[in-house]
This record gives sequence, C-alpha cells and structure tokens, in this order.
Amino acid sequence: MARYAIQRLIGVIPLLFIVSIAVFMFIHLIPGDPARLVAGKEATLDEIEAIRTHLGLDLPLWKQYFNYMGDLFQGEFGTSLSSGLPVSDMIVSRLAPTLWLTFLSMGWALVIGLLVGIVTAVFHNKWPDYLGMLGAISFLSIPGFWLGLVLIQLFSVELGWLPTGGLESWKGYILPSFTLGSGIMSMIARYTRSSMLETMRMEYVRTARAKGLREQIVIGRHALRNSLIEVITVAGLQFGFLLGGSVLVETVFSIPGLGRLLVDSINLRDYTVIQALLLLFALEFIIINLIVDLLYGVINPKIRYSSNG
Repeated sequence: MARYAIQRLIGVIPLLFIVSIAVFMFIHLIPGDPARLVAGKEATLDEIEAIRTHLGLDLPLWKQYFNYMGDLFQGEFGTSLSSGLPVSDMIVSRLAPTLWLTFLSMGWALVIGLLVGIVTAVFHNKWPDYLGMLGAISFLSIPGFWLGLVLIQLFSVELGWLPTGGLESWKGYILPSFTLGSGIMSMIARYTRSSMLETMRMEYVRTARAKGLREQIVIGRHALRNSLIEVITVAGLQFGFLLGGSVLVETVFSIPGLGRLLVDSINLRDYTVIQALLLLFALEFIIINLIVDLLYGVINPKIRYSSNG
C-alpha cells in the first residue's frame, strides 16, 4: 500500500501542472482590468500603465505563467492585487472556518446518512423505508441557498435560537453545516440503502443467517462492511465538492472562510488569490481521491494494490 501511495503522489505532479495551466488561462479570460481596479477610478492612463508594468501584467501570458510557477515552486503564492497582503497569509487566516465547516458537514452527513440507509434497507418496503427515502429525496432536491435562507428565517429570525451568520460561537456552525451537508447526507443514505439491499441478497449473507448468526452481526459484519466501498467512494467525491459548496454557504451565512474569499477575489479581479485558491481546491480533491483509494484496503483487506492498477 505504501508503494502504491507513493506512486499515486508522484502521478499528482503532472496532473497539477495541467491544472495550473488551465486555471491560469481561465483566470485571464475573466473580464476586467486588474491594473485599473488597483489604481482606482480616478487614476490616469499613465498611472494604470505603470501599475500594469509593476505587476507584470504587460508581459506575454506565457512569461507571466512561468514567473508565477517559479514563485510557486519557492512556496510563494504572490501578493494580493487588491490588498497588497501575501496570498499565503490570507489563505491561512481563512482556512480554519472552512475546514471546521467542511468536516462538521461531512461528519453529521455520514453518521445520519449511514443510519438512514441501513434502517431503510433493513425495513425495505415498510414505513421506515418510505419515510427515510422521502426525506432523502426532499433534501437532495432543495437548493442550498434556499434551504439556508429558510433556516435563517425559522431558527434565527422567528425563534431566535441561532445566529443569522458569522462565527462568534459554536452555534454559528449549526445552520451552515446543516445546509452544506444536507444534500450529501441524502446521497449517502440512498447509496447505502442501494448497496445494502444488493449485498443482503448475496449468498454469503444467506449462509451467515443459515448458520444462526444474530441479525445484528449479519447486518454489521457482513452486509454493511461489504457495502461500504461504494459508500466511501461517494462520500469521498462529495467531500471534495464540499469546498465548492462552501462558496455559496459562506456567502449566505457571512462566514469568513475560503469560499467567501474566492467570491470577493473574483469581484475584485484579484488574479493571484483566485489562482492560489483554485489550485488549493484541486490539490485537496486529488488527495481525497487518493485517501479514498487507500481506504478500500482498510475496509476490505482482500483488495490488493499494484503499480498497474
């Protein structure tokens, strides 16, 4: 497994190189002139050109890209065009709220999604199955921004139980984490149910029951364990998408995280911050996929890794 992990990490390098080119070209297609935004509305053309030269925006795109990658290899993400602060410092200051929000959302989504999926599979075609799937489909269909606004209106404005936004206390994470994790919870519940129903029809599950094993052991040790591979795959992919979803949720709930920073940077045409955040999101997604692959061997020791697979 260690050799497989090292080979996968080495394979990440060319992938990140391709992603960096795509991100760099995409950023420069965004309408607007960063030099004009930095100079201000009252700046003259000469002042704008001087700022463009100072920022290196007058250079050909290929040269701008190699200058950026040269700084990146030295651990430098550059300087924000709008604030003049180091991009790495801006990311570090916003990282904690996003990580807490992401892990909390995935945590409760996994727990509740697995429980709902197991219960609906065990009570297939009975009222717990119908009720659980109705809830899962409902939360999967509701747009995240609308759900967030409804929760704010109900629990913050009407009842006054929770804050409308911000992170002044731990209560500030409750509504945004529920909003962010509700769709993922629904997907995990549906995939768990589907995988469990398929596994419970297998011969080895019938054999376990024929041996007189308790139903809890049959469900937990045989059916659930062999169903988790598909569930872990879905959960891992959705965990990668959580950072993208945090952009919307952090905006709705006024959370000072990476998602809010990305929105503000796009509005300001802050190329250096946008590039750093998109590369960070891409790296996070790749690492999560690697972790998911390695978890297969933990869940099912029969799985073997090879350099060709």
